[in-house]
Amino acid sequence: MKNDKMKNQYRVNEQIRVREVRIVGNEGSTVMSTRQAMDMARQQGVDLVEISPNAQPPVCRLIDYSKFLYQQKKHAKEMKAKQVKVDIKEIRFGPQTDEHDYNFKLKHAKEFLTEGNKVRAYVFFRGRSILFKEQGEVLLLRFANDLEEYAKVEQLPKLDGKKMFLYLAPKKAGVAKKSQQKMDRERREAEEKASAKTEQNEAPSRGNLLANAKISAEALKKLQGGEK
Repeated sequence: MKNDKMKNQYRVNEQIRVREVRIVGNEGSTVMSTRQAMDMARQQGVDLVEISPNAQPPVCRLIDYSKFLYQQKKHAKEMKAKQVKVDIKEIRFGPQTDEHDYNFKLKHAKEFLTEGNKVRAYVFFRGRSILFKEQGEVLLLRFANDLEEYAKVEQLPKLDGKKMFLYLAPKKAGVAKKSQQKMDRERREAEEKASAKTEQNEAPSRGNLLANAKISAEALKKLQGGEK
């Protein structure tokens, strides 16, 4: 069925019934009568294939139609393989989600975004809990802020019926971009570690200097005593 559908996309040889066509090839393009183009196709042992019917005049190529269909099918398959499938993962909150549950869902959201998936987080307001919609909005904004290294906000919290939705998209599939705040913190920690290591290495040297100074002082006293 797919092959038949692809075949019907193009008019070939006698199916082309316009008076003239534009033949395109490696050497440029030429406008000629359709009858003349058909004769050229027969002489070369190929087909006259209409590839752009809406042009004035229609554009055709002198090619082997079977090979042409094969190339088109191969190209379509390659394009399909290159398409990245993006799934939308849902994460549900209540308006009064506790800290443990929040952190558990935050961890899953990081995994989803790192894998290249989008995240649709929402707060579900049951019954009178709709009175806490501001609290739900604060929760979703906190969620977005905690995921700033992994995601960009596609839609800020928006109430739709009994649900308030937040849409997040990965910044880059498989890679979490560090925030400036985290990079500054890591830099400070690295500097502190380097400073502590330097002090640790210098400590034995200072101890040795003190020991040597003590020994030298004692030797000097002995010498002075001997001289007396």
